[in-house]
Amino acid sequence: MRSSYKEDDVTLLLKDITGLVSPQPTKERERLIQSGRHYSEMLPIEYVPTKEYMETYREALEVYAKPVAQAVGKLADKIISARGKDVVLVSLARAGIPIGILVKRYIKWKYRADVRHYSVSIIRGRGIDGNAMKYLLEKHSPEKLLFVDGWIGKGAILNELKKDVGAYEGVLPEIAVVADPAGVTELCGTHEDILIPSSCLNCTVSGLISRTFLRDDIIGVGDFHGAVFYGELRGADLSYEFIEAIEKEFTLSSEVREVRVKGCGIDEVRDIAERFGIPDINLIKPGIGEATRVLLRRVPWKVLIGESSRGRDELRHLIRLAQEKNVPVEYYPLTHYKCCGIIKKLADT
Repeated sequence: MRSSYKEDDVTLLLKDITGLVSPQPTKERERLIQSGRHYSEMLPIEYVPTKEYMETYREALEVYAKPVAQAVGKLADKIISARGKDVVLVSLARAGIPIGILVKRYIKWKYRADVRHYSVSIIRGRGIDGNAMKYLLEKHSPEKLLFVDGWIGKGAILNELKKDVGAYEGVLPEIAVVADPAGVTELCGTHEDILIPSSCLNCTVSGLISRTFLRDDIIGVGDFHGAVFYGELRGADLSYEFIEAIEKEFTLSSEVREVRVKGCGIDEVRDIAERFGIPDINLIKPGIGEATRVLLRRVPWKVLIGESSRGRDELRHLIRLAQEKNVPVEYYPLTHYKCCGIIKKLADT
């Protein structure tokens, strides 16, 4: 699989399907998804955001590089304490890849251990890539594998992981993340809903690769899940600018403010569904990372911003995107999350 990442940073267990899939416009994909087509069978059109939005992204990176670096350091410390220096990082493509690289670099910097780092695909409703798991288990002991992602929204991918890894004896159903506002794992850098600037962009901060793809006519029985390489966007690639901005802020002792809200985020999501009459909680995407994704590649209905987060700099990119896409912003008494994106129901699109 081609990417703009260095081989020393990550081994991508993905099939390169560049040129085999035609990306589809957002509204067409949304119509198909809500008609029953699985999201993994299509790819969105990737683009370079507006100049104004990129200015907002760079401001976010400047302000939040340090808090993210602190959370990465705290996460890496927990990983070493729980799993030791021979852990094998397995990031979930694609949002998990830059986080896996940062954790790997922090461990090398602080603990002088060069841990292995792979990336595999896991798809909600379709499961983890079985061929990638077979590859990993031929090379490493199952108890060494540790899955890594950027953040947890509702916990859907963690639930998918718990369901899938039961088929692989010795593989632990754990996921390590920078931010867990949902309150479902202790293997996190923080329980606060913090802005991870890589969530603000698509492939241009993720090694120029697409989200992962799974369709029988292109992905064969013996293939890894697929992804596209967007070489034409090489001039706009910020993947290493992001990684190096965070890496510059690494410290040997990571001080992270301990924030924990009683209960689990999924209960808050269910309350939102009831309040707004939303029959499918998959249309509700809580947390900064998930709300950003809704605005970047789905058809949003509205964005909820926590009343206590009104005017916060870390949500400027969301406000900017919502304005560009004419999506209403509503202030709401959120507790676990600072914001939440809600996707339009099919009948409204």
